[in-house]
Amino acid sequence: MNILDPQGPIAAADKTILIDSIAIMLAIVLPTIAAIFAFAFWFRKSNTRALYWPDWEYSGRLELVVWSIPALTIILLGGVAWIGAHQLDPAKPVAGTGQGVTIEVVSLDWKWLFIYPDQRIATVNTLTVPVGAPLHFQLTSASVMNVFFIPQLGSMIYTMNGMVNRLELRADEVRTLQGLSAHFSGDGFPDMLFDVHVVSEPEFASFASNAVKSDRVLNADSYRNELLKQSVPKDKTVYRLDDPELFSAIATQKIPPGPGPEEAANIGASNVR
Repeated sequence: MNILDPQGPIAAADKTILIDSIAIMLAIVLPTIAAIFAFAFWFRKSNTRALYWPDWEYSGRLELVVWSIPALTIILLGGVAWIGAHQLDPAKPVAGTGQGVTIEVVSLDWKWLFIYPDQRIATVNTLTVPVGAPLHFQLTSASVMNVFFIPQLGSMIYTMNGMVNRLELRADEVRTLQGLSAHFSGDGFPDMLFDVHVVSEPEFASFASNAVKSDRVLNADSYRNELLKQSVPKDKTVYRLDDPELFSAIATQKIPPGPGPEEAANIGASNVR
């Protein structure tokens, strides 16, 4: 999950902003640290050449230096953040090759559900995407607020019950990445990890065609009876999607949300399996 090893355009832009921001801050931090040692050395007690002005109170030139440099640094740093925030709007479309893939994401206690409405499949704690294709994420939560984050693809974004957030990403290399929950959400939070398999277009098509033949069916009933329960699943289950409107029902709260970690805290850690 090395954020300095980006595998997509959004993460690469995030890395640039991070490095630029550090460089701007170091431009004032390093001279300040050097000045501390220089002043301490020059105005030491044994240095008879150091000037002592007991009646000195104010210097306009010194005040100009003291206030203008930090002000210019803040303006420059704010400009970088402002421009970057608009250029990297999570909902801004990302160009890519091939056909885009829509993925509906639901954060549960304590697992991730990925629904592919066009392919009529769903997976738990494993995400498979075609390399180079625009990825259109729609995200919500079935319980408490959470954060969806794939460090090497960029753009950490919240998931909240009763609303849908949008996120546009792209993966540029065939490889396996790691995703995680970046917001504490109860007992099973440390295990809310998921694999991200970036594969070629033919491999993605093969994955979808095999998954749609799965014996496991995902609909409102199986969602309520299996996934909505608080648990840390050991298996990365693949489902055949029987209800294409399931995500909408979750986001609009037609399916009531899960109990949240507060109930699990009252029951005890034995609730986490």
